[in-house]
Amino acid sequence: MNGRPQEIIVLVVEDEPMLRLLAVDMVEDAGFTAVEAANSTEAVRILETRRDIQIVFTDVNMPQGIDGLDLATCIRDRWPWIEIIITSGKPFPLNTPMPARSVFYTKPYRQAQIIDQIKRMAA
Repeated sequence: MNGRPQEIIVLVVEDEPMLRLLAVDMVEDAGFTAVEAANSTEAVRILETRRDIQIVFTDVNMPQGIDGLDLATCIRDRWPWIEIIITSGKPFPLNTPMPARSVFYTKPYRQAQIIDQIKRMAA
């Protein structure tokens, strides 16, 4: 063991390019590695080829493919070890089950909240 901390890799899934850029910058500025996907279809392709993703940070509303809640359910079924952070500009839909070990934040979220959540999930 080399004594360096383990690299934490976060997959950022956001269809809005500027919001994706801001989220990637937030993750990287906090010392984590970000991988980005513009939609859920791209996110699943990345997850199928990379076994090093520990956390997925996804928006709910995406125009292509499945939405972020369905993506979270897919992740929980196929990659149960991955932690999930879900965000949306709308309140969480009532009567919608959250996948196990996932958390929800309403936009605009505080960056410190998301970074603290990533740190908790990475521990």
